Amino acid sequence: MAAMPKAEDPPQAQFSELPFSPAAERNAAPILARLQAWLPMNARVLELASGTGQHAQHLAAAQPGWDWQPSEARAEALPVVAARCAGLANVHQPLHLDVMAAPWSVDDAAFDAVFVANLLHIAPWDTTPALMQGAARCLKPGGLLAIYGPFIVDGEPLAPGNSAFDADLRMRNVSWGLRSLQQVQAAARGAGLVLAERCAMPANNLMLRFALAG
Repeated sequence: MAAMPKAEDPPQAQFSELPFSPAAERNAAPILARLQAWLPMNARVLELASGTGQHAQHLAAAQPGWDWQPSEARAEALPVVAARCAGLANVHQPLHLDVMAAPWSVDDAAFDAVFVANLLHIAPWDTTPALMQGAARCLKPGGLLAIYGPFIVDGEPLAPGNSAFDADLRMRNVSWGLRSLQQVQAAARGAGLVLAERCAMPANNLMLRFALAG
């Protein structure tokens, strides 16, 4: 476990020993731009699978009016997220939250948005409907679920890079792999969520906005 940063340490020293994701660093700015288009300046956001905490750090620092609640299923990741977001007044201590657990460790109808990046393809399929059910429960009326990642879209060619990535994932774990957007939408409908917007993102990823039906 990395040591918690000291207040007097320079930024480079604070984060040098923390786990780092180059992909999260690259996609943080495009994700921020999309969330800024979808969310008001003041919003309460639950982030699932916060990982290294880089998204929480980048997005919350850019939008001080967003009240950011990071979460992680892996207990060992919680101090990493806390360390990376230390000093950001609008970021709460990360919650231990497993998407597959029911109920989630958050209040119902408590959030304006639920955000998750790059989770569905590195988890068993059952994670997808569980995520949809949990998000629908904890969203306020008018709230949204934002999902970022690569998907397979029926009738559209799969980018060579995504095809190779999918094959690699399935070799590493037979329960992993890129998810069909149509199947993801069906799981969302089962939880009372509908796909309201689909946006193309860099590196052949998508950003999906789901809204509560009705």
